[in-house]
Amino acid sequence: MMAISRTSSVSPAPACVPARPARLQGLAPVVSASTVLLVLGSFPGARSLAMGQYYAHPQNHFWRILQAVWPALPQPDSYQGRLDWLLARGVGLWDVYAACEREGSLDTSIRHATVNDFAGLARRLPRLAAVAHNGGESWRHARHVSALGLPAHRLPSSSPANASWSFERKLAAWRDVFAQHGLV
Repeated sequence: MMAISRTSSVSPAPACVPARPARLQGLAPVVSASTVLLVLGSFPGARSLAMGQYYAHPQNHFWRILQAVWPALPQPDSYQGRLDWLLARGVGLWDVYAACEREGSLDTSIRHATVNDFAGLARRLPRLAAVAHNGGESWRHARHVSALGLPAHRLPSSSPANASWSFERKLAAWRDVFAQHGLV
C-alpha cells in the first residue's frame, strides 16, 4: 500500500499593514491689511475641512467667544458675514499647519504635519501686532512667531475637547488678550 503525502501550499496570510490616513490640506488664511491680531489654531477639524470653514463644529466655542467679546455687535448668520465681521475688528485666522495626516479631529492624531509660512504672511500684514495661539498644539509653534519679533499669546482652546475650562474662563482669557491689543 502506498502512502499519499499531502503538502499544504497555503502561504501564511500577509501581515496587516494599516493604511496611512489621507494627506489633508488646511484652509487659506483669513486676513486683511488691517489685521492686528492673528488667531492661529492647529488644523481644522473634520467638519471644518468638509465645509471649508474655520470653526464649523457647532460645539466649538470660537464664534460664541467672539460674540461675547463684542456683545454690542450682532454676529452675522452667514460664514462670509462672520469673516467680514471678524476682519472689520482687526482679527485674522489661520492655522499652524498647512497640511497633515490625521484620522478624526483631535490634535493628538496629527502626523507628518507641514508648518505654514508665518513670515510670508506677516510681510503682507502691515498692522500685525501679535499672534494668539488657540490651544496647546498651536502654542507648540510659538517660537516661529517669536522669531518674527511679534508677541505670542497662549489662549485656552475653544475646542469642545477642552472641557477642563469653562466657557467663562475661556472668555476671560480671550477678552484679556484682545484688550491688550485694543480690540475690545
